Amino acid sequence: MSQKHQLARLQLAIMQVLWDQEEATVAAVRDALEDDRPLAYTTVATMLTKMERNGQVAHRTEGRVHIYRPILRRESVSQSMVTDLAGRLFRDDVTEMVSHLLDGCDVSREELNRLKMLIRKKEREVKDAE
Repeated sequence: MSQKHQLARLQLAIMQVLWDQEEATVAAVRDALEDDRPLAYTTVATMLTKMERNGQVAHRTEGRVHIYRPILRRESVSQSMVTDLAGRLFRDDVTEMVSHLLDGCDVSREELNRLKMLIRKKEREVKDAE
């Protein structure tokens, strides 16, 4: 079973910056988040320290500056959080969850085609497992 990764909103926002930039200083993370939510430098630094203690990020030091990088993979966190959401909100009813997503989002023809392809792939996997 895969490891559970549950991130609070600020932790997820910080991880997204690190995933996008691959590594960043506290100041760079703060600047990247500033448009969405202005934060004090110390708030970001404290959160990164907590995240490092939790094994979510790591840092190296250049001079007096810590440069952080993600430890957790985006795909692993996404999978874990979506699985948790499906279980908690939809009681593991994937059909209901997908139905809500399709009803609540604008879905392009390309996205629908990709969804169909993913469903066909999953059907083959289920058939092969039987």
